Amino acid sequence: MLLIGQAGFEKLLAGEVTAGGGVVRQQGPGWVVAEQVPAEVAFAHVTLTGETELSGDKVNALAQQIADYFMQSLQGERIEAAWPCVFAGPAEMVGLGRRIGAVEEAFLTLLKKRFSRVAKLATPDLPRGVGTTRGLLVWFTDFGRVLVGRDLVVNGQRRMADDDLAPSRSYLKIEEAYIVLGREPAAGETVVDLGAAPGGWSYSAAKRGARVIAVDNGPLKGGALNHPRIEHRMEDAFGFAPADAQGCDWLFCDMVEEPHHVLKHIVEPWLSRGWCRRFVVNLKFGRVDPIALLRELRAPDSVLQRHAPGVRIRHLYHDREEFTLAGEVTAR
Repeated sequence: MLLIGQAGFEKLLAGEVTAGGGVVRQQGPGWVVAEQVPAEVAFAHVTLTGETELSGDKVNALAQQIADYFMQSLQGERIEAAWPCVFAGPAEMVGLGRRIGAVEEAFLTLLKKRFSRVAKLATPDLPRGVGTTRGLLVWFTDFGRVLVGRDLVVNGQRRMADDDLAPSRSYLKIEEAYIVLGREPAAGETVVDLGAAPGGWSYSAAKRGARVIAVDNGPLKGGALNHPRIEHRMEDAFGFAPADAQGCDWLFCDMVEEPHHVLKHIVEPWLSRGWCRRFVVNLKFGRVDPIALLRELRAPDSVLQRHAPGVRIRHLYHDREEFTLAGEVTAR
């Protein structure tokens, strides 16, 4: 099984797999090949099952091997809709991008000659959202070696488009978290954003029509400043509680704080008291053991498992040393 994550975090990806009972066979920049992989892996953006290794020094020879593999796998299968045809590899390898592009072009040329209709339905992007899909993923571990497969599990992480009015890079994280959760704030809903400044997450919700209470002693900036749907409360986020007993629709929290402090003083009370219906919370793991933190979050008696058992824990494309928790709170 091939697991692809963010380059620079492959040791943590491997560590998470091992801690969950898996066996790591190979690894490289942003990827791991393993067996007996646990069902949930926060550091994995995409998982490819049943991968096959192919190799070749020449572009056309490698493309032919990939085409032979794909065409043979099509026996008895009928493709009627758009399907992901993704050629990728570690961006850190200088010049690999040109190699990938050349092999992809040669492959598509071969595919068009044999299966023109199938080739026309190919799309170079993974599907948006979370779930399983069938297509073709070709992952270059180096210039002459690829891992290919048809069955993919997509965990929702992806690069997001920026907004010129967004006051911070953090805006990209909340936009990505909506995809992971499969929901986003809607017009008429209420959002409490704890530690909001400079307001990237508040702005993201407000531009969708939600009413936002942005709690932070720091100033808001960019599109969040003086936004008609954002009420800025200059208060300590750890001491804030909703005035309405019904709470709010969404809790946002992205603060540079020790993760256990956030869990104890924000996540625990907000989830256990039913102050929110959905939540997106970031936990910084730069100063703690991230694998141990994952173990705590997934423990049956953790606040997440008790009050939001379907929570999705991800290391996002736009995350650095942090986990994003996105979930829905069960009814009290």
